[in-house]
Amino acid sequence: MAFVILDPCQGEKAGECVSVCPVDCIEEGPDQFYIDPEICIDCGACKAVCPVSAIEEEYDLTPDQEVFLERAEKFFEDR
Repeated sequence: MAFVILDPCQGEKAGECVSVCPVDCIEEGPDQFYIDPEICIDCGACKAVCPVSAIEEEYDLTPDQEVFLERAEKFFEDR
């Protein structure tokens, strides 16, 4: 499982999540930050510091939010 950054990050991009990630799996994209689901160790450090509550666990996503996991996968696939 991995954490996923959702729409509250769009435009906000505070970035506290990047500095606390122990495996450096969070990168800045053009519109928001993304968590690499292949590297994320599901520690929850990013969720704890997000000032806009934009981070959820993959298995807690609603069907409408699953697009954000797909976007993250595509972001890292294209790298």
